[in-house]
Amino acid sequence: MIKAVIADDIQILRQGLRAILEQDKDIQVVGLAADGREAWQLCRKHRPDVVLMDMRMPEYDGSYGITRIKEDYPDIKVLVLTTFDDRETVDAAVGSGADGYILKEMEDDKVIQSVKAVCPGIRVFGGSVFEGMRRQMAPGKIKADMAGDLTPRERDIMRLVARGMDNREIAGALFLAEGTVRNNISRLLEKLKLKDRTQLAVFAVKHNLDE
Repeated sequence: MIKAVIADDIQILRQGLRAILEQDKDIQVVGLAADGREAWQLCRKHRPDVVLMDMRMPEYDGSYGITRIKEDYPDIKVLVLTTFDDRETVDAAVGSGADGYILKEMEDDKVIQSVKAVCPGIRVFGGSVFEGMRRQMAPGKIKADMAGDLTPRERDIMRLVARGMDNREIAGALFLAEGTVRNNISRLLEKLKLKDRTQLAVFAVKHNLDE
């Protein structure tokens, strides 16, 4: 059973999303929050598997909630569900530690699928969000042939980053020290002129390195 918390400042949307999620017998909504601080407090109380987080909320917004949750409960997944797909909002969510980012216009069954995907560690990004990230990182910065310059170890690490694994999990899967993984990721970001792990995952998908 997946335990979920929903954070949105509009009550009717919280209730509606709860009804959508609980159509699936494998999902139980254990708490509803009106802002990021309440979401963090509910995590302390219920220890959910995933939090569905809106970004723009009064007083304590989504970035605040994501940051606090990831600091105190790093194993809890945070899936942003919002109406905004502008670069600034996406960057704020990803920079705070969000595990996925989807839009409220998404069909009900796709929302359920996204929740189920993000829980085991798959990074989930809605179509327009994903395309926006690809457009931002590619022009004039990354050459396609860079993918061919990667070592087998770098390719393995990129593949696992794209699957949503953290450094400890990658180290275990590849029988490496966690510090070795961290150093390899730093070199990859520098080599490919990328900003963060999310862009690294997008690069892996774009160049078919995630298989």
